Amino acid sequence: MTFSASRLQRMHNMLASHVEKGTLPGLVTLISRRGETHVDAIGHVAVEGSVPMQRDTIFRIASMTKPVTAVAALILVEECRLRLDDPVDEWLPELANRRVLQRLDAPLHETVPAERSITLRDLLTLRMGFGFVMDLSPAFPIWQAMSERHLAIGPEPTTAPSIDVWMQSLGSLPLMAQPGERWMYETGSDVLGVLVERAAGQPLGDFMRERIFEPLGMKDTAFHVPPEKRHRLPPCYQANHETGALELFDDVSGHWSRPPAFPSDGGGLVSTVDDFLTFGQMLLNKGKLGHARTLSRPAVEVMTTNQLTDQQQQEASSFFVEPRGWGLGLSVVIGRNDLSMAPGRFGWEGGYGTSWASDPKEELVAILMAQLLFPQAAAVYQDFWTGVYQAIDD
Repeated sequence: MTFSASRLQRMHNMLASHVEKGTLPGLVTLISRRGETHVDAIGHVAVEGSVPMQRDTIFRIASMTKPVTAVAALILVEECRLRLDDPVDEWLPELANRRVLQRLDAPLHETVPAERSITLRDLLTLRMGFGFVMDLSPAFPIWQAMSERHLAIGPEPTTAPSIDVWMQSLGSLPLMAQPGERWMYETGSDVLGVLVERAAGQPLGDFMRERIFEPLGMKDTAFHVPPEKRHRLPPCYQANHETGALELFDDVSGHWSRPPAFPSDGGGLVSTVDDFLTFGQMLLNKGKLGHARTLSRPAVEVMTTNQLTDQQQQEASSFFVEPRGWGLGLSVVIGRNDLSMAPGRFGWEGGYGTSWASDPKEELVAILMAQLLFPQAAAVYQDFWTGVYQAIDD
C-alpha cells in the first residue's frame, strides 16, 4: 500500500464536508501511485437531486484543455510540421506584421511595430503578447475592444464565431506587449489550437481523437457530449456573489450538448477522471502508456520545464499563488512552501471545478473533478491537494 487507509478516509471525510455544507453538490476524485488507484465519488450530480455522482461522470474540464492542446502541438513539432521558434505567420497570417500598444492603457492607435513575429513557443508559454494580466483594467481601451469582440476570456460555445472570423477579430487589434515579453493568460492557448488545426490540415477535435484520445483509450474526452452520453454530464453551477447560493451556469442541454463553432483549445474539452488518468500517466511516463507512445521523452521533459524568466515568473505568480512556473501548456512547481507543492509537479486547474497534476518524484497522478466555477471552488482545490499528499504512506 502506498497510501494510508485511515488517511484516505480522512481525505474522504474532509471532501464530503464540502458537499454536506452545500458548497457544491458533488465531486469525483482519483489518486494513483505506483499502480495503486483510489476513486471516490461523493454527493449528487445536481443541487437538490437524487442521482449519485459516479466514477464515469463527464465534466467540463475548462483550462485542463490547455496541456492537451500543447501535446497536440508537440506531436507536430516531432513530425517537423511545426518548429518551436519559427514564426507562425505562414499558418496564422492574421497575426503577421503586428503592432504593439505603447503602454497597456494607451488608445488603440498609439502603437509601435512588433520587434519580431509570434512563434509557436510564444503560444505554448502564453507569451504571444495578448491575453489577460492582473494590471489590465476594464477602463482600458484594449479591454473594451476585447470585450466587444468576445476576446476577453476565450471563445465561449454560445458566442463563438467561426475560427476564421475569430482570428480576424484578434488580428484587428494591436498586441498588448512585445512577443515573448510578458506572460499573459488564456488567448495564446486558443490561438495555439487554430495553429494545430491549420498545420495538421484537419479539425482539431479529429486530430486530438486520432493522435491522443484513441491511442490512450480516452473514450469520453471531446469538445462536446453526444446524446447517448448526456445523462452522464452534470449541471454546472456558480455561487451567487451576494447570497452564496448555487445558481445554474450550464445545463445538461447547454453549451456542451453540441459541437461548438470554435472548439476552445484553452478550455473547451469534457472528460472523466479515468480518461484524464491515462493522459496524466502518459506524461508521468515520459510520453508512453502501454504500447502507445504519444510523445518522446525529450518532448515531455521540455514541456514540463519552467520556461519563464524571473520577471515573467513574478507576473504569473498573481495567477498561481503557489511557487509555480509555466512550461509548455501547463504549470510546473518550482519551490516548496506547502506540503502539496512538490518541486517538479506539473499540471493545471480548470475554472469549472477541476484540477490535475502529475508528480514524478512521488510517481503520483491526482485528479479532482467537480462542477463549481472558480473562485468558489478554490477551497475545495486546496483541501483536495492537502488530502492527496497527507495520504502518502512512505
